[in-house]
Amino acid sequence: MPRDKLTDRKIKTADTQTLSDGAGLYLRKEGRAQGRWYYRFTLAGRREVMGLGGWPTVSLKEARESRDHWQKVLRAGVNPKTERDSARAQLKHANENTLEEWFERKFEALKPQLRNNGKSARWDGPLRNHIMPKIGARPIEQIDQFEIERAFKPIWNAKAETAEKAIQRLAMVFDHAAAGGLNVSRETVRKARLLLGKQERVKRPIPAMAWSDVPAFYASLGEGTTELALRLLILTGTRSGSLRNCRIDQIQGHVWTIPPEFMKAQKHKAEEFEVPLSEEALAVIDQAAKLSRDGFLFPGRSSGPISDMTLTAVMRRRGLEARPHGFRSSLRSWIADATETPFEVAEAVLAHKVGNSVSQAYQRSNLLEKRRALMKRWAGFVTEN
Repeated sequence: MPRDKLTDRKIKTADTQTLSDGAGLYLRKEGRAQGRWYYRFTLAGRREVMGLGGWPTVSLKEARESRDHWQKVLRAGVNPKTERDSARAQLKHANENTLEEWFERKFEALKPQLRNNGKSARWDGPLRNHIMPKIGARPIEQIDQFEIERAFKPIWNAKAETAEKAIQRLAMVFDHAAAGGLNVSRETVRKARLLLGKQERVKRPIPAMAWSDVPAFYASLGEGTTELALRLLILTGTRSGSLRNCRIDQIQGHVWTIPPEFMKAQKHKAEEFEVPLSEEALAVIDQAAKLSRDGFLFPGRSSGPISDMTLTAVMRRRGLEARPHGFRSSLRSWIADATETPFEVAEAVLAHKVGNSVSQAYQRSNLLEKRRALMKRWAGFVTEN
């Protein structure tokens, strides 16, 4: 059958008409500026027509390449239209089942179990910030261990803890996709971990302010929600997560009772923790209560509690290397350097367990009154009274 009869010049000068290039390729011109390519073929005695795109977007050369491809499909006894529709369906399936799509589905399913409904970004942050920008747009069924290895390599040792959290959660995403009927397995993630090798973990302590500098910093703080939160964080030595989620009904008299879900669990289940409140701490709480909302002593701008990054931002803006969590270290260092507090009392201030399981079974006191006296001294030092 004659073929390649058209030229670019002939196409450009032709007006509305149907032009044949031979071997089943046709161009239907719609005026001089545009047209549509078609491939006509016969299969099992039945004539079929399939579109190949618009001209001039699809050039003559590209249209011929497309025709030649579908002719090979036809010679194999396969209907080109059926083959094309199948390919399009597969592409649509892939586009609707990207890693990022299944990551979001897993995150949504987990939200009811996460603190503050997942808004703190502690679960999704490692994947969202470091892995999704690299391979999130890829169809999850096409991702192999080598692709995962390449995505994780820059943070595997440089940000070991973040990378460990991210790869654990990636395995959960793969499990979720498998439960959804996709052809994936967490084995892919396990193989990537093997390729990445053992992490070179270098434990870096959270930067802390020298205890001698704390009074000046405390005096510089204002009376807005964020700075009041930092004041109470310093005065109580609690973790920022407990502080940010403090609710007014947790405070009774001179004691703040932190629920188990906001305490850090060690090898045992977390328990509630009683924090003795100095007069200075109670004064800060009274000021913060005037700005409270929805039961939160330190509310965020929209809803829920204030975020961890909001506290950190205050210190960053001042050019400080120290971070909010570091005030626990400041307090512990002051206790060691400036007081003669027994070790078990000093550790109890930070809600640390001391001794083995046997000694803990017999020592059941929370040393509240001894801690109260110590925290009163700390408040006096911080406020320089």
